[in-house]
Amino acid sequence: MRLIESSITTPKIAELFSDRSILEAMLAFEVGLARAEAGLEVIPLPAARAIEKAASPKLFEENTLAADSLRSATVSIPFVKALTEQVKQIDPTAAGFVHWGATSQDVADTAIILVLQKSRDILEADLTRVDRALSQLSERHAGTVMLGRTLLQAALPTTFGLKVAGWLGAIRRNHARLDAAFEESVILQFGGAAGTLASLGDQGVAVGKALAAELGVGYADAPWHTHRDRLAALMCALGVMAGSLGKMARDISLLSQNEIAEAAEPTAEGRGGSSAMPHKQNPVGCTLALSAAYRVPGLVSTFLSSMVQEHERAIGGWQSEWATISAIVQATSLAATSMAEVAEGLTINAARMRENIDASHGTIFAERATILLAKNLSREAARKIVEQAVKESAGSNRDFVTVLGEMPEVRKVLDPPTLNDLRVPENYLGAAEEFRRTLLNSSAAHERTRDHAERKH
Repeated sequence: MRLIESSITTPKIAELFSDRSILEAMLAFEVGLARAEAGLEVIPLPAARAIEKAASPKLFEENTLAADSLRSATVSIPFVKALTEQVKQIDPTAAGFVHWGATSQDVADTAIILVLQKSRDILEADLTRVDRALSQLSERHAGTVMLGRTLLQAALPTTFGLKVAGWLGAIRRNHARLDAAFEESVILQFGGAAGTLASLGDQGVAVGKALAAELGVGYADAPWHTHRDRLAALMCALGVMAGSLGKMARDISLLSQNEIAEAAEPTAEGRGGSSAMPHKQNPVGCTLALSAAYRVPGLVSTFLSSMVQEHERAIGGWQSEWATISAIVQATSLAATSMAEVAEGLTINAARMRENIDASHGTIFAERATILLAKNLSREAARKIVEQAVKESAGSNRDFVTVLGEMPEVRKVLDPPTLNDLRVPENYLGAAEEFRRTLLNSSAAHERTRDHAERKH
């Protein structure tokens, strides 16, 4: 991982998109193709064995392949040439069967599909961590009352458990979309020169299916050289996931502000410090997730722009995708890893949440007071009384309910116990707990569905 990439990826996902990993994926395609064709007697079995023997990554120079790709507009061409030379040293006759019936885009597309297949496992592991941590956090704070905030201002009371369930619900919905997009996208690309596999005669489909089985990927209904909709849907799903992780990071970073102090990221040696201010504890996990969430939408847009490709094989479209796909997957994976760490170690200050409610001097209960008064007065009269009480409370720094209770028109319709009850935030949570449970149960239902699908697979 390079210094310039140090805050936009993780070592694990960066290695997956490394030169060696891409080379291994391209070699896997060629070996799988040779095996499939030998099994169907399209090429001699000794040729397939020679190709497999020559397909050792250590025999190839990634820097040379990269440099040569600038003269061919794709790494596949110098790669196939280099592989052919390696096979020739083992069996000159077998060299003539390298890449038999395939085209350069078949290698490139299938290689990135194989890498995406592996990236799915990494994303899955981190998203599962986020899921588990948020579920436990929501349950633990089901009754932890806090300020709801709208337009960054104090609104009505809510629960931290519901806020967490909201994060979880979005991430789980996106997880379902991501699962579906991966299932559609992890498919073989094998169409030959113009998408007809004409060079393989009546064996084209059989070879394609055998190759897909060799590589452990799906088989498409037809080659998709210029139809990038499946990959586009996957990139969009990754973009939405990055956005949802970013929303969670935004909320937590705001709750972590010193003036709010309701939440704090986990601490560790070297984590969150400042180069100039020793007192600071920066929310680094949220920072990395937000950085990813900022970058990904533009990258998704770039991929969508490359979908308009010409005829059966395109110029410039698919050639641009590797870097874009790599950046989107790595950024989203970084966001998932970062928020998994945050969720697992998040510290919640329930006392501070209560203090921030109290700091409103009861004005957050103005809506409830209006509703109670409107049962005996007109709605307009009730609103004017409450507005007056709010204004006086703010001006005198006195408790809103106390000010309200001193007003003669209020005392006529609301008794002291009812007024005192106004101060209890737990009594004005509406359906918060029902919504929280529904979100968690919906997530659990998805979990069971996905587990069943994985076991079946």
